[in-house]
Amino acid sequence: MPEALLPGAVEPVRRHINRELSWLDFNARVLDLAHDEARPLLERVKFLSIFASNLDEFFQVRVSGLLEQREAGLHQATPDGMTPVEQLTEIRARVLALLDQVESLFGDVLVPELEKAGIRLVGWDDLDDEQRAWLTEVFTERVFPVLTPLSVDPAHPFPHISSLSLNLAVLVRDPITGGRRFARLKVPPLLPRLFALPDGERFIAIEHVIAAHLDRLFPGMQVGQRHVFRVTRDADLDVEEDEAGDLLEEIQTVLFRRRRGASSVRLEVEEGTPPQVLELLSRELDLEEDQIYESAIPLDVSGFAELDALDRPELKQEPWSPVTAPALAQHGDTSPDIFQILRRADVLVHHPYESFVTSVEAFIEAAAADSGVLAIKQTLYRTSVNSPIVQALGRAAQMGKQVVALVELKARFDEEANINWARMLEEAGAHVVYGVVGLKTHAKVSLVVRREGLTIRRYAHIGTGNYNSKTASLYEDMGLLTADQALCADVADLFNLLTGYSRQRSYGKLLVAPLTLRAALLEKIHAEALAGAEGEIAFKMNSLGDPELIEALYAASQAGVRIDLAVRGICCLLPGVPGLSETIGVRSIVGRFLEHSRVFRFGSASRGRHYFIGSADLMPRNLDHRVEALVPVERPELQRRLDEILEAVFLDDVLASELGPDGAWQRVPMRHGIDAQAELMRYAMERARAER
Repeated sequence: MPEALLPGAVEPVRRHINRELSWLDFNARVLDLAHDEARPLLERVKFLSIFASNLDEFFQVRVSGLLEQREAGLHQATPDGMTPVEQLTEIRARVLALLDQVESLFGDVLVPELEKAGIRLVGWDDLDDEQRAWLTEVFTERVFPVLTPLSVDPAHPFPHISSLSLNLAVLVRDPITGGRRFARLKVPPLLPRLFALPDGERFIAIEHVIAAHLDRLFPGMQVGQRHVFRVTRDADLDVEEDEAGDLLEEIQTVLFRRRRGASSVRLEVEEGTPPQVLELLSRELDLEEDQIYESAIPLDVSGFAELDALDRPELKQEPWSPVTAPALAQHGDTSPDIFQILRRADVLVHHPYESFVTSVEAFIEAAAADSGVLAIKQTLYRTSVNSPIVQALGRAAQMGKQVVALVELKARFDEEANINWARMLEEAGAHVVYGVVGLKTHAKVSLVVRREGLTIRRYAHIGTGNYNSKTASLYEDMGLLTADQALCADVADLFNLLTGYSRQRSYGKLLVAPLTLRAALLEKIHAEALAGAEGEIAFKMNSLGDPELIEALYAASQAGVRIDLAVRGICCLLPGVPGLSETIGVRSIVGRFLEHSRVFRFGSASRGRHYFIGSADLMPRNLDHRVEALVPVERPELQRRLDEILEAVFLDDVLASELGPDGAWQRVPMRHGIDAQAELMRYAMERARAER
């Protein structure tokens, strides 16, 4: 229902923003941070890199799906009323406008600013003979041995171009026969994108070094033009689970097909690439003209994130060191007994302000080492390389504990890593399962079963983020550690659903998708609508796109409910529209930490409030096609913590942007200089000091 007449209205009112265009608006907000002159220089380069990486994934997943719909001749409109062809047309226009910004920002602003700071990005022609000789030695020792030129001629078919790889299209001429040939040269992805010259100030991109030595790769030939290009391929994973006898093998097969046979989605080329090269590439890659993007700056600016490794602290934000949650802090020489702590009261942890290592990792490691622990059950959606949590699970299994790991093999871009973890855990003796057929398991839950005297007690963690120590230092997330036996019983029932045959359809405290979550959220929104102007709703999430939930929020707004929404990424709801959503405000926080937690608060201070945190965004995929879990936060002191977090987010006027009734985002005018993330760092430090 893209448009509808409101009471007394003459013209239809737009009710939904397009999902894909909303995502592009989010990535534009990321790019805004690279424009921000108040940020340290290398932080601006980092945000430009993040923007580029985000855009790559957008084409791999979202644009590829729209292209498939266009190819199939599908014309079904999304809730906002746009067909696949209309979306692709608007996406290209928006992307071109964003790339114009990127070219100007990189070439006219960041490169000159880097040079002022003593970091010069140079080309081969900018170097003297001594510097070229040094780079030739580097090329000979480190680059040349791993290069493989591939010619294209009647005896050599056009080679497979791997997704997101940098490549050189080289035109060569045989001086004897006069024949002209095309060759493709892949830039090895394991080599650094930038080589630092001995002076430590000049940096040259690897493609320039390779281009300067093409005569070594085509001896006896006359090397003509060479142009850098890059291909993006479809990265969506399509697995027929019902027909897969072994899901692990099926995922591996699909990954191989993705690498070798996925359709091309986008071709990026250097500005000035000649028509004959463009024609060859587009023909062999089966691409239309509207899938080709020319660039006046180096392709794949995400690679320039390597500059962040420079030891230039004055060009970066001051690093943040997470504090230990006060309830889990060590006092004196005695190490905290996490199980004893949880028996006294639930603990809410807030990453990266509070340490993931001394909370969630410590919980799993304590369970693995504790002789009284009988079983550990854990979901793994994305985890880090050399994950301490996975290693602890492996040790626990080797010690004879019952270890169950729900490894989600379909976690996009992490499938291969998760296959490796699954095998390692199986070899250690853990029970590894892959979840429910037809659903991704996105819930972040773990359960510990412990013998204490003559009784068995359960402990649980329910979180908003992955069990990943690396992202826990970059992503803002929350988790509840609890010994509440009713809640732990729900978590046990959820694992029984995931690992065995269960018709469990109700839970005492947990809200579980796709079983109870949608209905529960609708019921709670409706309850606030019945309270009218006394009703309040405050949500913090990554994405809001579910049409039914959006319509429920509109109805609550029309009943007078005050609704505050913090939506980092996609938001398909239009706030502030007269007669539709006048009492709804939507803002987005984009800063040094990626706002990833989901918090749902219903009710007012006078009427009483209910709080939930968990893994689910308000998107159809989360509510209907994934296993998700929201947990109630019931301790008053923990509820006050959540109020404190929400207040900081809704008062922010440094990082925040607001969505208007026209669907456009604008930066919040700065009045008080409140940076929510800086405030939450300060709160964490103050709480840690108070406990000493």
